[in-house]
Amino acid sequence: MNNILRKDSNIYFFLIIASLLLFMSFLGNVHLFDWDEINFAEAAREMTTTGNYLTVQINYLPFWEKPPLFIWLQAVSMNIFGVNEFAARFPNVLCGILSLSFLYYIGKSLVSRTFGLIWSLLLAASVLPFIYFKSGIIDPFFNLFIFSSLYFLYRYMNSLTVKKKYASISASAVLLGLAILTKGPAALLVFILTIIVYFIYNKFRFSVSLKPMITGLLILLITGGSWFIVQIALGHHDTVVQFIEYQARLFATRDSGHGGFLFYHFVVLMFGVFPASAWALPAILRPGKYRRLMSENQKQFFNWNLILFWVVLVLFTIVRTKIIHYSSLCYLPLTFIAAMYLHKTIEMGTNFNILSRISLIIIASVIALGLICLQLFMAFKNDILNSGFIHDSFVLGNLQADVHWSGFEFVPGLFLLAGVIFSIVNKMSALLKTVIILCCSLAFTWVSMILIVPKAEEYSQNAAIEFYKSLQNKNVYLTTLDFKSYAHLFYSQKQPGSQDIGRGDEWLLTGNIDKPAYFVCKISSCDEIASKYPQLHKLYEKNGFVFLERKPMETK
Repeated sequence: MNNILRKDSNIYFFLIIASLLLFMSFLGNVHLFDWDEINFAEAAREMTTTGNYLTVQINYLPFWEKPPLFIWLQAVSMNIFGVNEFAARFPNVLCGILSLSFLYYIGKSLVSRTFGLIWSLLLAASVLPFIYFKSGIIDPFFNLFIFSSLYFLYRYMNSLTVKKKYASISASAVLLGLAILTKGPAALLVFILTIIVYFIYNKFRFSVSLKPMITGLLILLITGGSWFIVQIALGHHDTVVQFIEYQARLFATRDSGHGGFLFYHFVVLMFGVFPASAWALPAILRPGKYRRLMSENQKQFFNWNLILFWVVLVLFTIVRTKIIHYSSLCYLPLTFIAAMYLHKTIEMGTNFNILSRISLIIIASVIALGLICLQLFMAFKNDILNSGFIHDSFVLGNLQADVHWSGFEFVPGLFLLAGVIFSIVNKMSALLKTVIILCCSLAFTWVSMILIVPKAEEYSQNAAIEFYKSLQNKNVYLTTLDFKSYAHLFYSQKQPGSQDIGRGDEWLLTGNIDKPAYFVCKISSCDEIASKYPQLHKLYEKNGFVFLERKPMETK
């Protein structure tokens, strides 16, 4: 370990190689998941198909829900690797490399090389962060841009020379602008709320140099507003207005299918960011105890992280739409707080405190028990299905999928629990305990993604995607009827110029179509659709989905 830590270049090389091996392995072995993964991938595919890289489109119509930065990255990846799952997810592999390297850079600058490495490995080994770096969703880049922007703002406030102030505020502004280009005004909202809470906490004791701040605001306007300004200049002001209205509506209303209980994100973070969440808990609940052990700079950055964590958690607890990745910006400050707790524990030569030990065991036990229950459910699936306990016909159809289970899928959960218990009950250094638990968590998540995620995909959407792919390069129409999806666009490789673009489903159902139209619906609504549109011919049903056809000669 000491030999590795002698040079920063060795650690950066280790982090890059580890990231590539962990995040890139089996990257394209499962279909993209609806909605978010396929949403962004489809927008990128349509960019490559049309050559229009300025306007984000879905079904070749303007799409105002997201700005284009991440979609540009996916489009570049698709131009290199082709239109496939690997290409859609590859940008987040790069984000994983950048994130781990940047956390190490901050950590070794603020505390030590060991601290920086622990922080990086905490992020990589925690369950949801690991999964996100192997996904095609927008949030890893958004989180990195916001967090790094706040870091350089912290650097600006602690810079002693004018040159360093200009450099730090410029970097902060550029990164915040990139966050806005990635996900929109939510970036600015989180950034401003964090600053306001920080200043209130410090009783508004701060000094601001006017010229660097003006410079930063101008850079932010140019960077973050560039795409919006160009849209307005080209006469697409409606796209900008619709984009802003959508963002406001997202905060004010509950999106269909994305509701949740009040403390939804608390539970997500506790179990999803394991084991970091268990180590962060003592420092979150009793921050004063750990602040006393820090230098002034460490204390300030600790406060920034604690405030960012609570701002994001409270904000998205208030927001009525509950989506698992809304709280993913908490991952970076949460892992920093956990790393600081671990660093102080290791530095003082003490054991994990009772709260972190109990939390580690409880969470690992729940995860292991969950996999055991899943395995038992699949072993007795037919008995459960025949019992009438499940009433949702679509879910029943999903569970009819012929998926092979080896009977050993629960083993990674038991391995994780065994590793946690072994580390806690045995007398060894806190550093060695930390390494063992991180390795167990990493192995658990990596193996589970290989063993379980493909099976989950086979139950949930594989039957529909197989149908979409069967219609690639065929001169037909294709849409879904009773559920929102982007998968039919991406996996049928829909081309521009189709007559149905902008006309809606009703035209395909009743209009004067010029070629066969195919429809996919859930089995739960098939009877209602069939009675309303008797001109539809049922092809077959599979795993909860029903596949229908309408031929041109049936048009009256």
